[in-house]
Amino acid sequence: MAAFFINRPIFATVLAILLMLSGGLALRNLPIAQYPDIASPQVSIFGQYPGASAATVDQSVTQLIEQQMKGIDNLLYMRSSSDSSGTIEMVFTFEAGTNIDIAQVQVQNKLQQAMPMLPEAVQRQGLQVSKAVENSFMVIAFYVTDASMTAGGISDYVASNLIDQLNRVEGVGSTTLYGGVNAMRIWCDPAKMEQYRLNPQDIVAAVQAQNAQVTGGQAGAAPALPGQEINITVNAASRLQTVEEFQQIRLRTESDGAVLRLGQVARVEINEENFTGQSRFNGNPAVGVAVKLASGANVIKTTDAIKAELASLARFFPEGMKYDFADDRAPIVEKSISSVVRTLLEAIALVVAVMFLFLQNFRSTLIPAITVPVVLLGVFAVLSLAGYSINTLTMFGMVLAIGLLVDDAIVVVENVERLMRDEMLSPREAALKSMREITGALVGVAVVISAVFVPMAFMSGSTGVIYRQFSITIVTSMVLSVLVAIVLTPALCATMLHRHAHSQGEGLFGRFNRWFDRLTRRYAVSLRPMLDKPRRWVVIFGAGLAVCAILLLRLPSAFLPDEDQGILFLDVQLPPGASFERTAKVLAQVEDYFRQDEKEAVQSIFTVMGWSFSGSGQASGMAFALLKDWSERGKGQGVFDVMNRANARFAATPEAQLFVMAPLRLWSLAIHPASIWN
Repeated sequence: MAAFFINRPIFATVLAILLMLSGGLALRNLPIAQYPDIASPQVSIFGQYPGASAATVDQSVTQLIEQQMKGIDNLLYMRSSSDSSGTIEMVFTFEAGTNIDIAQVQVQNKLQQAMPMLPEAVQRQGLQVSKAVENSFMVIAFYVTDASMTAGGISDYVASNLIDQLNRVEGVGSTTLYGGVNAMRIWCDPAKMEQYRLNPQDIVAAVQAQNAQVTGGQAGAAPALPGQEINITVNAASRLQTVEEFQQIRLRTESDGAVLRLGQVARVEINEENFTGQSRFNGNPAVGVAVKLASGANVIKTTDAIKAELASLARFFPEGMKYDFADDRAPIVEKSISSVVRTLLEAIALVVAVMFLFLQNFRSTLIPAITVPVVLLGVFAVLSLAGYSINTLTMFGMVLAIGLLVDDAIVVVENVERLMRDEMLSPREAALKSMREITGALVGVAVVISAVFVPMAFMSGSTGVIYRQFSITIVTSMVLSVLVAIVLTPALCATMLHRHAHSQGEGLFGRFNRWFDRLTRRYAVSLRPMLDKPRRWVVIFGAGLAVCAILLLRLPSAFLPDEDQGILFLDVQLPPGASFERTAKVLAQVEDYFRQDEKEAVQSIFTVMGWSFSGSGQASGMAFALLKDWSERGKGQGVFDVMNRANARFAATPEAQLFVMAPLRLWSLAIHPASIWN
């Protein structure tokens, strides 16, 4: 096969260019992530039963749904929760590799079987079935620094004007609003309700009857009377819009003709639809929006697109309203990937420098150097076909493969040069003879090295998912390296090489050659004692292995090492039955601590009442402490230093349990309120 391409160097070059072009196109579209997504596919069901207790929700909704969820393919387990706010949340976890779209359809079909058995209020509210995507990568805080807007006003503006815009940004999977929209609220007066012998259902029935949408029909619709000259649609304004219109709803007409209206027994106002949560950003009234990444999206590009969209929308914000980022994972992803890319470029530069130092000829160095971009871009093409991403592990695999992928090309070049020098062959003849001699060896070496990494691709569980991409990257690099060494390298040797001699003079190469020869001789001399008394050195080698094994066993183990991601989460849980007022006092202490005691390290603090990492309700709360950039923090201001001090400080809080934690490096395995209250 090598002879075919040696005789057709242009064809070999075109193939290499096509491989590079395919890799370049793939590189533009590959998603960027810090780590592969290793979480099992999940489908969630979310709903509300207004006014119901946790026990009522569990008995009348959750258990009925659970009984129908049988016979679903590849279902590993399901978990459900029902709380005192009337929230129903169920998560179904499937085996890795399950088609999540099919799983969602199956869950939806089973849910439809349970719907007729559920309370009418739940059916009216509806149950949402969705693919549970990975945790949020961004939390946006909208706030005011004056009294121009209330938290409810901010929430209503964000829900009405911004949420849809953010959901339409390319790469956004879904959003979660830590707040609600405004609604028409009716506050019944118990004394007057008793006086007029009314109950809440009477109010509900009257509102539904007199606030219904009706159609007015058409005037002049066919068949029309003779002489009818126009045909128009009658618009009937049957929906009530203002507080005054709701106050005029008739509840009852007395026997004497007197009319009892809603405004006589209740206070009607426009206010928040629910009061389940309140937020503050750096001490100011705020509302938060958690953003999740769409499957296969690029976190860095999506973040840039969101920031650009917000900058455009900010021109139309109400006066005094601002926004900031309470949580942003893009910087750590960008920093991790850029660090690996820098290492990759350094490795390429070192490999080329070492090749030039030993080959001592520009043409001889250029040929294996060309292998590097061809193979690396080819690897990106394979990663795209496999549905993988550019992440720390795939880039790390490329860094390790840099030295391996030029070995084959170096062997070809050196053997061609040897034949040209020793047998006085032309470059083309030397390339043909060289490939007949070493093709089998090249393939054999690639097979042996690949055999080391291929088993990693078949590891099971989360570990297998993590290292599969690493393994495939290295194996692909080796396979492409051999193909390039057989297809492109000999063709380049036949057209680019010419006879030359290694430098023997006083130049840089001459001095290096003499130094290397001396080093080789000294190494040969040092081997003699080992060869004379091999048993002694075998014992020493074995003792060294034993010491290494002992040290290995004493090393602490972890799934992944901890990393300063520049963000801390805080979970707050008060005793059951605690009110928002008590929760607000605890969160105020949290806010004051981070803004005063940790102001040198913390950039912003965002607190939320009503939601937490372990549930929801008036006794729940959480906070996001965003730390300053790594370059702005000094000694003792790392994320784990701040976390340990905060945990020590809040451990003495008697009225609540507070736990400060750093996020997991793998987002898809972390618990985040945005993944629960979606």
